[in-house]
Amino acid sequence: MSRYLVRRVLLLVPVWLAVYTLTFALMQATPGGPWDREKPVPREVREALDRKYGLDRPVWEQYVDYLVGIVTRFDFGPSYTSRGRTVNDIIGDFFPVSLTLGLLAMAVGTVVGVALGVISALRHNTWVDYLAMTFAIGGVSVPAFVIGPLLVIIFALELGWLPTQGWGRPEQAVLPVLTLALLPAALLARYTRAAMLEVLRADYIRTARAKGLPPRLVILRHALRNALVPVVTVAGVLLGTVITGSFYVELVFNVPGLGRYFVTAVTNRDYPVLMGVTLLFSTAVAVMNLVVDLAYAYLDPRIRYD
Repeated sequence: MSRYLVRRVLLLVPVWLAVYTLTFALMQATPGGPWDREKPVPREVREALDRKYGLDRPVWEQYVDYLVGIVTRFDFGPSYTSRGRTVNDIIGDFFPVSLTLGLLAMAVGTVVGVALGVISALRHNTWVDYLAMTFAIGGVSVPAFVIGPLLVIIFALELGWLPTQGWGRPEQAVLPVLTLALLPAALLARYTRAAMLEVLRADYIRTARAKGLPPRLVILRHALRNALVPVVTVAGVLLGTVITGSFYVELVFNVPGLGRYFVTAVTNRDYPVLMGVTLLFSTAVAVMNLVVDLAYAYLDPRIRYD
């Protein structure tokens, strides 16, 4: 296991470097620059800003210097638009909010999705099964930019139960968490149902039932644990997606997270912020994939890593 873990961690290095290179190339190829505004910036001011942030140097030198700063000092540089603040400060202030929002949404989506999938498999071809799969299809089909405003209209404007914006109080987290949790819940319900149907037809499940084990023990200890192996694969990818894909939700519900700041950085051509956030989110996705692979050995004792 330790050798496998070291090998996988080392494989993250070329992936991280490829993401860095691609992001840097796209930023350089994008028309415009960080000093382009509706009101033109004087030439002298533009040249002074370029010298201050090193944008007057050759592209290859900018690429190498920025990479060395990240690797040696974990320094993503200063923000172009938030004067006096570094990208490290911005990530430290806003990423915990995005992480909390993503984890809450994934927790809700996992509980709801797995429960619906198990119930649907146990009530196969009944109205419960049809109702659960209707929810799953709707959750996959309807995007977040439709779900978010719809929840606001129902629970905030019509019923007046929940606030529409902000962060910090429990009631303020309900609508953004539900908006983000719908897709994971729908996908996990479908995958759990399919995996449970396959496992319930296996010989060892029939043997466990023939031995007289309680149905609850058969479902939870034997069937569900083996059915979770493919579900964990999807859940790990979804967790990375939920954490890194909350841009729209944070913008709509005015959540002070890193996703909303990333959208602002794109508009303002804040290159260091774009690079730092992209590398952070790509690392989060890669780490989640590694955690998923390691979880296989716990869920299925037959899986061993050498």
